Amino acid sequence: MKTSTDQPISVPPADPLELPLRAVEQQLAALGQALQSQDNAAVERAAAELHAALAVAVDHFSQAARRGGVPSALRHRLALASAQVAAQREALARATASLDRAIDVLMPRLGGNGAAMYSAIGGTDRSGPGGSLVA
Repeated sequence: MKTSTDQPISVPPADPLELPLRAVEQQLAALGQALQSQDNAAVERAAAELHAALAVAVDHFSQAARRGGVPSALRHRLALASAQVAAQREALARATASLDRAIDVLMPRLGGNGAAMYSAIGGTDRSGPGGSLVA
């Protein structure tokens, strides 16, 4: 529908749950894009905005459930969004673990004697006290 100035009229969504759900979906997309571009500032910003959008959506969906229910299409979209959040969380956990392993290789943790020494073949020298046991 157009006004006399040919500007589109914004039609509100039929369901009040649509807006908070759409905000969650948009923030998930923004977070995915920030993660892909490896932009730390954008990741932090998108994660904070996603957290806020999720809190609002959960509140709206909880109220709707108490008032009589959530339409199945919106419940399905919320479940998909939840699965995306879980997948992104898992991907971040894996990336963090991988980074931790790489750091451990580059900077071994100090042993019980306070110093880590490298052997001629590049591994840490554990022949002294507290070294590895051979069965």
